[in-house]
This record gives sequence, C-alpha cells and structure tokens, in this order.
Amino acid sequence: MKEEIQREQAHAAPLQAVVLDGSQGEGGGQILRTSLALSMATGRPMAIEKIRAGRAKPGLMRQHLACVNAAAAISGAAVEGAELGSQSLRFAPGPVRAGEYRFAISGAGSCMLVLQTVLPPLLLAGAASRLHLSGGTHNPMAPPFHFLERAFAPLVRRLGADLRLQLRRHGFYPAGGGEVEADIVPAAGALQPFDLLSRGEALERHAECLAPGIARHVMTRELETLGAAMGWTGEQLRYGATRQNEGPGNALIATLAHAEVTEVFTAFGEKTLSAEQVAHALVKELRDFLKSEAAVGPHLADQLALLLALATWQSGRGAAFTCSEVTEHTRTNCAVIERFLPVRFAIAQARAASTVRVEPA
Repeated sequence: MKEEIQREQAHAAPLQAVVLDGSQGEGGGQILRTSLALSMATGRPMAIEKIRAGRAKPGLMRQHLACVNAAAAISGAAVEGAELGSQSLRFAPGPVRAGEYRFAISGAGSCMLVLQTVLPPLLLAGAASRLHLSGGTHNPMAPPFHFLERAFAPLVRRLGADLRLQLRRHGFYPAGGGEVEADIVPAAGALQPFDLLSRGEALERHAECLAPGIARHVMTRELETLGAAMGWTGEQLRYGATRQNEGPGNALIATLAHAEVTEVFTAFGEKTLSAEQVAHALVKELRDFLKSEAAVGPHLADQLALLLALATWQSGRGAAFTCSEVTEHTRTNCAVIERFLPVRFAIAQARAASTVRVEPA
C-alpha cells in the first residue's frame, strides 16, 4: 500500500496546494508542524498565512525555523518565507529521503518538536532513518523526552513501525544543549490503525525529579509533596539521574503505566514557584486524568490523532481513542489533518471520557 501511494504520487499531476490560516483555532506552532509533516507525507505543497498572528511575538521563531529547515532537508523542498518573524510560508516538498540527519537548535528551543515534524513522513519512507537532535529536551512549551519515549513511541510500534529514542544529554531551559538520537523504522506495509478506548489495568505508577544544578532539598520537597497527595511512597518516588552541568533545570515527571497505554505528565520548576507549588500543579493534572475513564490525556491525544489519521489513510480502516479532555489544540490539529488527508474526525464529548474517531472520508 505504501509503495502504491508513492508510485501514484510520482506519476500524478501536480497536486493543488493546501492554503491555511495560521491564526485559526489554537493558532500556535502546531499548525505549522502538522502542515509540514503532512505536506511531506502526501507530496502536497502548502502555504500558511498569519503564522502565530495572535501571539505576543507573532511569526516564525527560531524553533519554528528549525522545523522548516529540517523538513526541507529530508524532502528537498522549495521554501519561501523561512525567516525570523515571517508570518507567511510557502513549502513545496519533493520525495522524502530516508537517511541519517543532524538537526540542531541553538539555546533551549525544543529539538523534540523537530522530531515531531519529520517523524510522520519518515515513517512512510522506504527505509530506516537515524536522527541526531540537539537543543532543548525538557521544555515547558513542548513534549519532553520522557513523554515521547514512554508514552508516544509505544503507540508508534502499535502501528507496525518503530521509534527508538536515546537521551545522550538533558537540555533544560534556558541553556539547552541536550542531545537525543532517534531511530525510525517504517512499517513493512501500510501503517495499521488501532482502537485505544481504555487504559486497562494499572501496572505501575511512579514519579521522578530531575534537577541538575539545583539544591537537592528542592527535589526532596517536590517528591514528598507529590507522594503525600497521591499516596505514593518508597520506590514510587525517585531522584532522576542527571549531571550537574546539564542544569540548572527542574522537571517533576509522573509515569502511569497501564496494560493498554502509558501516560506521562510533567511539571516544570520556575524561579517564581516553590517546590510545593510545582508538585501540586502535577498532582492536579494526575487527578484530572485519573478521575476520568479515558485512555489518554490531552497532550497524547494531539499526537495520537495524527498517527491514527495516517494509518487510516494508508489502510482504509478507521480507528478511535478516548481522552480525558478535548482541547482547542486537539480540535485545531484535527482540522489541519482533514485539509491534507481524505479522513474525517468525529468528536463525542462525555463526562467520563471523550471519544475521538477518525474514518476514511
């Protein structure tokens, strides 16, 4: 199926460009990243206007340009408007080329968002790829490394493909300097959609605190506060391994392993927040998720929507998942996906869990 799609694209007439309003819905960088990913996956050129128009600093920032440049590198795309502050972008991809790539972001811009951009088309490529990524790995405005490793990568494997991640060095805001290696192996045939309607039996729950360059008592207070609120003790409360020169930085991470899915939630320390405030912020997220009957939380819902849409497109079979909250971010992502792929999303909200279903259009 994958090879047939690629052959059809190679001999088809030029595809019509998808034109998007970058200020629509959530209006953030996710519109850009999803558009770049699906432009490469489908071969359709795209244009975005009003990029991040409603933000305090509108237009493309360094982390967004890194995503554009990485996308151009793997697809040989013709690009217009790839400049700092630009609110318009034109992107016309060529064939996606599997291979070994190095992508770097100066400062603490998230290299995890670069991975998020190039992963979907590389999952459809004809061979495996290896990425060497540097920049921020634990950034409050992006999915941190541990979320992608523990929660997201297993879902890629359920599609029949593979994503293996290795953290070489942590990179916290504002210094950055993190290093990650990612091995991407496409499925042997079409990506296979699956339903994820229940999280299943609880297998393990634990929290770990990463705080390089920060006094140890901060970690102790965060873990003890979270443990007291959640009833977690002993082995469930862990001091994460970091090197002092990887900081300063602070991330409190909770991992909930269930039979069907693993979820990861993170709260980041800031100078204006006490250790107790950081812990209570994470406790609220955990309780909101656990009181629902959903399989995934709001952040993993964004990622899963795109994966299942690609699998639905390739296989012709639909899929569904439940989530604890349907955010504006998720709705916007679904709307962008529908502009590129012949799929349709249906969202049914309910108190215990909302259901997101994707079907062939």
